[in-house]
Amino acid sequence: MKNNNQQSIYDVIISGAGPVGLMLACELALAKCSVLILEKAENPHSPLKQIPFGIRGLSAPSIEALYRRGLLKELEVHKRLKNPHQNAGVGSRRQVGHFAGIPFHDGDIDTSQWKHRLPSSTDTSLISEMEELETVLARRAEALGVELRRGFAITDFHQTADEVFVQSGDLSFKGKWLVGCDGSRSVVRKIGGFEFAGTEPEFTGYTTQVEIADPEKLKPGRNLTPTGMYLQSQPGYLVIQDFDGGAFHGSEKPITLEHVQEVLRRISDTDVTISALHIATTWTDRARQAITYRKQRVFLAGDAAHIHAPLGGQGLNLGLGDAMNLGWKLAATIQEKAPESLLNSYYAERHPIGAQVLDWSRAQVAIMKPDPHARAVNSIVRDLMSTRDGATYFAERVWGISLKYDFEGEHALVGHSVPNFELEDDTRIGEFMHDGQWILLDFNTNASLKIFANEYGNRMKYVSGRSKDSFGLSTVLIRPDGFVAWASDSETDDEQSIRQEIAPWFAR
Repeated sequence: MKNNNQQSIYDVIISGAGPVGLMLACELALAKCSVLILEKAENPHSPLKQIPFGIRGLSAPSIEALYRRGLLKELEVHKRLKNPHQNAGVGSRRQVGHFAGIPFHDGDIDTSQWKHRLPSSTDTSLISEMEELETVLARRAEALGVELRRGFAITDFHQTADEVFVQSGDLSFKGKWLVGCDGSRSVVRKIGGFEFAGTEPEFTGYTTQVEIADPEKLKPGRNLTPTGMYLQSQPGYLVIQDFDGGAFHGSEKPITLEHVQEVLRRISDTDVTISALHIATTWTDRARQAITYRKQRVFLAGDAAHIHAPLGGQGLNLGLGDAMNLGWKLAATIQEKAPESLLNSYYAERHPIGAQVLDWSRAQVAIMKPDPHARAVNSIVRDLMSTRDGATYFAERVWGISLKYDFEGEHALVGHSVPNFELEDDTRIGEFMHDGQWILLDFNTNASLKIFANEYGNRMKYVSGRSKDSFGLSTVLIRPDGFVAWASDSETDDEQSIRQEIAPWFAR
């Protein structure tokens, strides 16, 4: 890594070297910005980041993002491990996801409803682990010249009209922008005075690695009981939800073998015996979101901006989406390739997505409660999820396939992730996105459009050729994060019509 002295002015300082901070750093460095990451933990390795504790389900937008940057091929865990939260099932009844512990199955999903997903599209879901993902992203960040300092916790900062001064103990660092990717207890959020609004928890969740003397007393898989929920998947891996209003998690009491056994016996209604407790952590369904994601030169992303119960594994995916959305916009602003007003679209696009995920989490908790009203609604939702349309809807939401940004554009594809068009020479559009440029995709090889794209130099790449399935499109303008900014079915597109549409995105 490069050794900048402490008085260097970085384009961006990032607090936190988790997947979100690393992904953001990669996006910025890909655009030739200088980036410093300050991470409070000295050691990146933790048992809670490893199998089975660190297992995370990547959704379609996250998988697409990694694919479009050439990183997907570096992930290996999914090739040898199935999701521990799912029962394998048989044939068409293979469980592929859940909502509030209610499974939906592969054979019930009507993928023909997803009009823009092509045979060349990436997977809709994938298993990874936190340590694997962080290792892949840290390796890429280092290759791109990102400076990563471990064991450096941010203790204070202040900003001026042009810079942010960051303190870490006795050391100070200076950047043009600061982004808090430092988790649910974000120091950047607290020092910056960001209001964190939301709802209080209903339960304490336990994630544990144990030895059980009589495991046959527990049912496999996820089990809702009259008093809560427990999940037994891989040997010795237990997840428990105790609807205590989050009291134990908030008490910060030590998690002892005796306590976990008492909770497990009560929730499972068995006299099961835990003979050893190796690792244990607690969590809750507290759901909060920053009311703004920006204060002058300071941004929030990932869990620093929003927290919720880790039901369905959408927290990591939400954070990676933040990083992909903010990265290219902040880089373009720093390099004066976009109007600074573009940064306002980060909040406008990502805050509503975050709010939807928080409500999705709250809805799951609401029907998991151990009371008759929740059980009644749970039964109705279970019936809906067993239908073809129901299973398709829930899969679409869990896997992020319905994600769409709400910005101006007449074409139905605008705001959606671009389909992975396969051209006649067998190349796919995602393969052209490794360098994070805008792409003007021209299915009609219009010479005037090529001239137009060339005006933007290395900001825009011109790609032309017939597609095996173009949905009748003639031209598609694709943002660096892979979302469609403009699209047209007309074969007479010219540079003037596109120029008017993209003015808000570019500085001339």
